[in-house]
Amino acid sequence: MTTLLSPKVLPILLLIASNVFMTFAWYGHLKFKSAPLYAVVLVSWGIAFFEYWLAVPANRIGSAAYSAAELKTIQEVVTLTVFAVFSVLYLKETFTWNHVAGFALIAGGAALIFRA
Repeated sequence: MTTLLSPKVLPILLLIASNVFMTFAWYGHLKFKSAPLYAVVLVSWGIAFFEYWLAVPANRIGSAAYSAAELKTIQEVVTLTVFAVFSVLYLKETFTWNHVAGFALIAGGAALIFRA
C-alpha cells in the first residue's frame, strides 16, 4: 500500500482518474448532440471541477519525484491512453492503425523526456 502512496506512483494514479473526468467533460457530450450548448458547457464545467481536485494534487505530489516536464509528459501519455479507451468503449469509434502509429510516435517522444 505504501508503494501506491509514493510520490512516483500516486501522481500517476491521480492523473489517470483526473483524465477520466476530463475526457468525459470534453468529449462525453458528443453522444448528446441535441443538448443545448449552454447546458453542455455547464455540465462539462461541473465535471471538470472534480478533475482539478485530482490533477492539482497529482502535480503537487508528483513534483517531489518528477520535473515539471516529466509530469506534463506523464499527463499527455495518460490523456492519450484514457482517450483511446474512451473513444472505443464510450463513443464506439474505431481505433485504426493510423491512431496506433501516431500515438506510438508521441510515446517515443515521451520516452526521450525520461532518458537520462
